[in-house]
Amino acid sequence: MSTLLSHGLYFEEFSLGQKIVTLGRTVTESDVVTFAGLSGDYNQIHTDAEFSKNTPFGQRVAHGLLVLSIASGLAMRTGFIEGTTLAFREINEWKFTKPVFLGDTVHVVMEIKELKALPRLKAGAVTIELDVRNQRDETSMKGLWTVLVASKPAG
Repeated sequence: MSTLLSHGLYFEEFSLGQKIVTLGRTVTESDVVTFAGLSGDYNQIHTDAEFSKNTPFGQRVAHGLLVLSIASGLAMRTGFIEGTTLAFREINEWKFTKPVFLGDTVHVVMEIKELKALPRLKAGAVTIELDVRNQRDETSMKGLWTVLVASKPAG
């Protein structure tokens, strides 16, 4: 089940423990090839099917940073920070725990973990735990993001 919002939330509209679930997205061959070209990361574990057969995974693995980028896009698609985010501030405690293979479908379960008002900036820091899961609901990667979100306009 995904949560889609029609507009971004202001800092004051977030609550601790609030959960937001994204839609899913299948990681494709095209994603991996395009990311390799953009990043310059042509590691054989991502780009060489024959080489990858002889690794512990037995097949190609999507780049971890590609999946992290997909998670970011899925988070944005929910609309919860659309138009209200002022800055992406940090990524903390990020762990890559399970490979994502070509053909896997990932989604993200997000939970609001910390809220810190920053009145001088007319904003607040929102710390979000992201749990990137595959189609079997297994965690592939997990960590914390902190974003600067605008405060609700006076009026």
